[in-house]
Amino acid sequence: MLHPYFLTGSMFLCVCVLFLFFYCRFISGLDLADLVVNSDLLELSCGAIKDLQTEASSDQQDSCSLSLKYKLDKKSKYTTIAFTISTLSRKELLQQGGDLVSSTTLMEMDLPIFDFLCTERNRSFAIHRGAITLFKAHFKELSQLKTQIHDSKTGELLRTPLIVTGHSIGGSVASLFTLWLLDNIKRNQPPPKLPLCITFGSPFIGNQGLRQAMLECLTWNSCFLHVVGNKDLFPKASISHYDSTTQSAIEEYKAFGTFILCSEKGCACVDDLEVVSRLLEITRRQASCEAQEIDYYVEIVNDLKSKVIIRGDSQLDLSYVQPLKAGIILQLEAIGVEMTTQQQHRKVDNKNLISKLEEREKVLMAERVQTMDPRKRLNQIKIKMAHLEWYHKICKTKGIGYYDCYKNQLGSSDRDVTRLKKFLTNYWKNFVEGVERKPQKEGAFIRGTWLYSGRNYRRMVEPLDIAEYYRDSDKRDYQNHGRSRHYILLEQWQEDDDEEKLKSSPNN
Repeated sequence: MLHPYFLTGSMFLCVCVLFLFFYCRFISGLDLADLVVNSDLLELSCGAIKDLQTEASSDQQDSCSLSLKYKLDKKSKYTTIAFTISTLSRKELLQQGGDLVSSTTLMEMDLPIFDFLCTERNRSFAIHRGAITLFKAHFKELSQLKTQIHDSKTGELLRTPLIVTGHSIGGSVASLFTLWLLDNIKRNQPPPKLPLCITFGSPFIGNQGLRQAMLECLTWNSCFLHVVGNKDLFPKASISHYDSTTQSAIEEYKAFGTFILCSEKGCACVDDLEVVSRLLEITRRQASCEAQEIDYYVEIVNDLKSKVIIRGDSQLDLSYVQPLKAGIILQLEAIGVEMTTQQQHRKVDNKNLISKLEEREKVLMAERVQTMDPRKRLNQIKIKMAHLEWYHKICKTKGIGYYDCYKNQLGSSDRDVTRLKKFLTNYWKNFVEGVERKPQKEGAFIRGTWLYSGRNYRRMVEPLDIAEYYRDSDKRDYQNHGRSRHYILLEQWQEDDDEEKLKSSPNN
């Protein structure tokens, strides 16, 4: 999904745009990871956190309970906000527990700012207790920080690209802060400016409800990039052990966003959220893990950048292996999964893992082919609408009228239109359901192109539905008893958009 905020940024941020747009279609996880590392985004974010920690270590007031440090740095080409916490604060939060706090409890805590994540279909979610406790403890300061990155007149984010970054639980706060920003961004034309959140060694911050809310708004999901080293225990602490008896992992925490998994050998990007937890669990078992500081990520990012173009150093002979399987093996080796071993049971486990990842990748590839660019899909709908306009003209030449011609069903063309009407209705019903699923506090947001097309659809298709409704002589009052809900919402959203335009400044 394209990240519109970075279209006007500097060159290395433009690289990030390519990453966000192309990662799920054209390039492998290894190539994508190299692209991001080479874009300077990770180096920039690590540097911002390191500078903040250096300043915080000299601060005499850093001994207070649950100490969150943050720094806003406005440059000419970009703006960064870095979050970090002291080692003492991290230990204190770990002692308090990493359980989840439900959205209902958040309301009771007088912290309802994330209630926009609840929708008709996704009525609840939960957030990591340590992260939300820290967020609430510093809510006043975070509110002031939020005002500093918005234009006082327009209410929009500053013109320069915004990078929100953090390490460990500081990364979790960075994710929550970014979510908070996303809810307040105006949903209008031109495309809104969106922040990019980059975390290092951050634990998962929510459950399936939070993940579902993010996946239903793909533009938001593309705003999060999580970097995890194979020797860092902290981001893996909330993942349950894999249960070999049931062949599944029973876990409450769920990931969202895109992950870059790193080791001394390299790194790979993983956008399949079902696979992320499994890979993190494997690296936790195979590598000696402990909680790592930001210096660990600074070192690993610098090391990766120095050998970003080095490839193909596998000790396995992959010349006879199919390209998909070879690519999976290379990615597993890059993130620190040991593929060459003398232990028979480890070989079997690796073979099963490769087979499952290969099957999963084939499923995702098939889904990606079917998931067309929404604009292309809309163009297909416009072609179908042109067929309907042609039918309208034919009815005129017959001297019967559009409504009566379809109601009487006298010819084969009338029956063909029934199939065409069903196709169009299915598209718009699914579209309206998709809009309703997106997390939003009030009303619905549709781009003008879809609003205009939806109005044409109602103008052409609803009269046919009315004719079909009254074909049965016993039926009465279509407006109250026969009208489909998707017509009502499309009309309501169109009226809301017209009203919003009237409130805005006049245009010649």
